[in-house]
Amino acid sequence: MEKERKPKNIFVQGPISPDKIAQSIANHASKTDIGGHSIFLGQIRADQKPEGNVIAIAYTAYEDMALEKAFEIREDVFAKYPLTCMHIYHSLGEIKVGEICLFVFTSSKHRKAAMQACDELVERIKAELPIWGKEILDTEGHVWKVNT
Repeated sequence: MEKERKPKNIFVQGPISPDKIAQSIANHASKTDIGGHSIFLGQIRADQKPEGNVIAIAYTAYEDMALEKAFEIREDVFAKYPLTCMHIYHSLGEIKVGEICLFVFTSSKHRKAAMQACDELVERIKAELPIWGKEILDTEGHVWKVNT
């Protein structure tokens, strides 16, 4: 009987800590059917804008809708690739330059599936989830982030 997958909360308040990332990796050491992992870490850049320099991004989301959509994306990607594990974490709140705001981690028996699935997940998260980033500037102003 196949295990039923349930929506998981992908949101983390504040930045994603290096300890959380390290622990997530360490938790997979006992899963001996995994041959490859692929990890994407999204980090806040110190972009220079005409209005000022980015010092942080404040993330907000339509959480219920985002969690439903994230579940749909997870199911699509699990159906498309032979994955063993998949983890998605996205920050909410103010994340400073240099901190991690997105952590996507895929695992599979062979590396290609993990790498391709991770890439597709990141692209779909950026394009499809109702998450907004307000770039906080050093001039005390802000601009809304546009995903590219």
